[in-house]
Amino acid sequence: MNPLTWEAPLVLTWAALFGIVLVRAGSTYLLGRLARAGAGRFPRIQRVFTSHRYRRAETLVGRWGAPLVAASFLTVGFQTMANLAAGAARMPLARYLPALAIGGACWALIFATIGIAGFAAVGAAYTRWPVATLCIGAVVVVALTALVLVRHRARPPED
Repeated sequence: MNPLTWEAPLVLTWAALFGIVLVRAGSTYLLGRLARAGAGRFPRIQRVFTSHRYRRAETLVGRWGAPLVAASFLTVGFQTMANLAAGAARMPLARYLPALAIGGACWALIFATIGIAGFAAVGAAYTRWPVATLCIGAVVVVALTALVLVRHRARPPED
């Protein structure tokens, strides 16, 4: 499924992506609500709720609430934890659903426009310079992996 060959108008692409994000983020919120009640029974769930990333998300959601949930859709890597924390904190649906709708709409618009254009640019670069594109891609992957590892090692140990 190559998104560059889709003949769908932008509105239809946006609507499909919006539906996907509503289901995915809404499910994460629901899992947070369900898991919080039984977190003590399952070590794997307990590890998620005691992780540094989750505690950070929970603190920020507690401080900023629904606006943070909406803004989390503009980030990479924080979105899932923010939705999970909102569910675990039992954020009322009257606050969560508007944040989900606004954040999800922005996310879908970004991916329907800039995301597809970025995919097209990488495809065009690969068509013209496949070796250079693969080398640059490998360098980016190695750099991001190194960044994640350095940040992980610099983090204080979990309690």
